Amino acid sequence: MNTLYPARAREETRMPLTPEEIIRVLGLKKHPTCGFVAETYRSAHAVPGGALPAGFEGPRPLGSVLYFMVTPNAHIALHRIRCDQMYHHYLGSPLEALLLYPDGTGEKLTTGPDLLSGMRPQLFIPGGTFHITRLQPGGGFALLGTTEWPGVELPDVELGDPQVLAGQFPRHADDIWAFVRENALPRS
Repeated sequence: MNTLYPARAREETRMPLTPEEIIRVLGLKKHPTCGFVAETYRSAHAVPGGALPAGFEGPRPLGSVLYFMVTPNAHIALHRIRCDQMYHHYLGSPLEALLLYPDGTGEKLTTGPDLLSGMRPQLFIPGGTFHITRLQPGGGFALLGTTEWPGVELPDVELGDPQVLAGQFPRHADDIWAFVRENALPRS
């Protein structure tokens, strides 16, 4: 027991939180595209619609920030948003993402804590990039944050059709279907 730092001693013996406890503590709510979500910041400053790239209608907040949690039964659906975003990995299992870029290229990247294996705690997703994620095999949950700029509004989100995207990204068609199938499997 660490007697010099009593608070640290308590932390050393504390059991890790379960996904259900994290959901409760952070006030996460089930979301149709992003597992469990809680918005933690939305800028009071707005970017005028005329100052934004094509496709944005009306003003947007300067930025927004969310917590989100992926579990075997609550995942990130195949979608894209107009805004740039940065994922920040906080706790839990690594999260593998399939990114389908607007230029027709794509790649799989993993965000997580194992820096020596090539994982990074941040993952940049350029605006307009279709993406879908999955936990690595055996993963229980991943708690992340995402920062978006400008801030996201509902019209900025578009669900992806795997059939259409498999045709547009033939080199990544097998991966698209693998992610979609895996996310559709019921888990106990």
